[in-house]
Amino acid sequence: MQALDAQVAQLGHQRSHLPELADMAALTQSRGELVDQMRDAQIVLDDLTAAQAKADADVESVKTRRTRDRDRMDSGQISNPKDLERMQHELVSLDRRIATLEDEEINVMEQREEAQKALATFTGQVQEADARLAELAIARDEKLAAIDAEVDAAVAKRAPALEGMPEDLLALYERLRTNKGGVGAAELRQRRCTGCQLTIDNAELAIIRAKPSNEVVRCEECTRILVRTGESGL
Repeated sequence: MQALDAQVAQLGHQRSHLPELADMAALTQSRGELVDQMRDAQIVLDDLTAAQAKADADVESVKTRRTRDRDRMDSGQISNPKDLERMQHELVSLDRRIATLEDEEINVMEQREEAQKALATFTGQVQEADARLAELAIARDEKLAAIDAEVDAAVAKRAPALEGMPEDLLALYERLRTNKGGVGAAELRQRRCTGCQLTIDNAELAIIRAKPSNEVVRCEECTRILVRTGESGL
């Protein structure tokens, strides 16, 4: 029964320490950082998109004004020489203003393209992380299912092992198992307790040797139940 309980405990340890679990935890953390970067990149892109829209509108507004002034001059609506001279100066100023605004517009467009690339990079990395997490989840679930099957098999074998065991002995075993790190009974092998790994002296061995085979024997050092076998060295 101790062997079965030890097997179940070992399987439980394996279950909680699967490498996939550690990989998933690390990947989930890095994915969270990528999501933050992706969110920041989206904010930058949104701001640049708004800036580009404003730059486009500014350019179009000045171009509209320039077209309107040219149309007025070409149509002959302005005949006063001074007004014509003023209008020509204004057209020169509008051309300079359009050139400046178009440079700003191009600059914003370039920044927006870089922001789009950054967002695409972070988005792709998040998608790769999600795909890897899905793969790890499948591997984890397969291993957990295999471990759970082994646990079920061990538990099924435990019930027959309990048959005929005195209740007081079972209670002692369970108490020791709780207090001794899951090991309530240990084999006496080659004059050594396999629970605490200490060698039993000759005097104690003589006492154990003299006891009936059905009498419960306990280790003087660790108090675990000692199971005598053909390899005990008695």
